[in-house]
Amino acid sequence: MDACAELARLAADVAEQAQSPRDFLVRLGRAGAGIRRGPLGILDLARGGRNTVRGTGFRSEYDDGTLGQVRHFAGTAAGAARFGPALTLWLSVHVTRDDPESPDGRLSALAVSFARDVRAGVISPGSAPDWITTNVCAVTGRTTIH
Repeated sequence: MDACAELARLAADVAEQAQSPRDFLVRLGRAGAGIRRGPLGILDLARGGRNTVRGTGFRSEYDDGTLGQVRHFAGTAAGAARFGPALTLWLSVHVTRDDPESPDGRLSALAVSFARDVRAGVISPGSAPDWITTNVCAVTGRTTIH
């Protein structure tokens, strides 16, 4: 299954419902990583979320060989919406032990950058699916979501 294309599709669905950029990121975390709203979401993040979509399709620099990269990207973006970029990156390196030069470390950094740009209005929720397809998905997994 091309899970990265599914991540872009989830982002498109979530963008239609989101009330704000932060709400978009929180909803994406729920759809892609099972991260609940409110205090229970903090527990979900501490546990690493859950795989709601399993599969491949990520660019090689973000592919760690597992089927859980959707969870990783969506959960990290949702974490950045809750805790901010700096703390989320720190937790990624020092708590979950994602080496910054590893596929997981690079995916975490990309998800944090994505969340920061969504919150700042650089990436609108409506353009997020195309951004994901272009920047996260492998060339073979590229589809345009409208």
